[in-house]
Parts: sequence; structure tokens; C-alpha cells
Amino acid sequence: MRGEIMSDPFFEETRKKKKAAHDIGEELSTISIDELDERILLLKSEIQRLEEEKSKKSAVKSAADTLFKSR
Repeated sequence: MRGEIMSDPFFEETRKKKKAAHDIGEELSTISIDELDERILLLKSEIQRLEEEKSKKSAVKSAADTLFKSR
């Protein structure tokens, strides 16, 4: 046992995780203009995705509200 390295089953999975493309609050002074443009596009795309999901959920909630109010 002595001198053996214990194997961590989660180590490989943790190591493989890609760093987020942008961390909220991250220092921006070292990032190039091109990288900033890429991040802006990525974040705008994510905002659109979030808004679409919110719209779907709002439609379902509205339909449920209508259904239960009619009773």
C-alpha cells in the first residue's frame, strides 16, 4: 500500500471538464478584442436560449392558469 497512488474515479471526469467560455466577473483586461467579440456572441446566444425557454415556460404556465381558473 505504501508508495501507491490512490486512484480517484472522479479525477478523470473532473479533469476533462472544459473551462467555461466566460466566467461572470472575470478580469477582462488581458482578453483580446477578438476574444471579447467571441464571448459577446456566445453570451448573446445564451441569452436568446434562456429567453426562448422562459417563453415556453410562460406559455405552459399561462395555459395551466387558464385551465384552473375556468373550473
